[in-house]
Amino acid sequence: MKIVDAHQHYWNPSRGDYHWMEPDNTTLARPYGPTDLEPDLQACGVSKTVLVQAAATVAETEYLLGIADATPSVGGVVGWIDFEDPADRSTLEQFAKHPKFKGVRPMIQDIPDDDWMLRDDVQWGFQAVQELDLSFDALGFPRHLANFLEIMKRYPKMRCVIDHCMKPKIRNQNADAFKYWADGMTRITDETSACCKLSGLVTEANEDWTINELRPYFDHVLNAFGPERVMWGSDWPVCRMRAEYSEWFGATKELLEVLPGSAADQVFSRTATEFYRL
Repeated sequence: MKIVDAHQHYWNPSRGDYHWMEPDNTTLARPYGPTDLEPDLQACGVSKTVLVQAAATVAETEYLLGIADATPSVGGVVGWIDFEDPADRSTLEQFAKHPKFKGVRPMIQDIPDDDWMLRDDVQWGFQAVQELDLSFDALGFPRHLANFLEIMKRYPKMRCVIDHCMKPKIRNQNADAFKYWADGMTRITDETSACCKLSGLVTEANEDWTINELRPYFDHVLNAFGPERVMWGSDWPVCRMRAEYSEWFGATKELLEVLPGSAADQVFSRTATEFYRL
């Protein structure tokens, strides 16, 4: 089986457009490139990755496509365009011509207005993604679930994937919060064709996280979406806030042991390959 990591990042903070990154965060606020990740890819048997944007600039997407051109292990790039600028339709059309450009991810989790995605002036962006047959990565929190559901139903032919299981708050979690998240995720599975990334969960957990702490979230995603709509991602290097690459990979393997081998292969390889057309 050729394992695919459906979600990882490369960046260089000196570029100056990673506005969310705290400069005193010694784990994240440093350059990360292909040579840093390659040993982990080899150790875990990962043959391809999907490189995902981490800055809300077109320039960073161009930077990532340059890395992809020079890095055989990068199978695809998820970039960014300005949904508030209809002139970026031409930028998206140009990106779409690149063989490794797969889709876009607006950084909705960082936008103060939770209803931003429903605004009339940004609908051209969703329409363009659908018309160009590109993918859409949904980055948000549980409070965004209802709005993402509306967008996915409004543009039913837009290929969507939920990043990081919509970031349930695993640390200090309570039954009501879990139910709110689980119900929202189930509605998306029942009413849309969206996929989901098993990524980012460890970052939402406690520093002394355990596999049993993650299991209810894994189990709900797998039961709701089914392996054919679930893909694994490392979210490296963000995952390093809680676990190294090999630790997160190993935890995922253990959590997927309940599945038959073919279903685990689906999560580790086929879903991402098919969704992103790697």
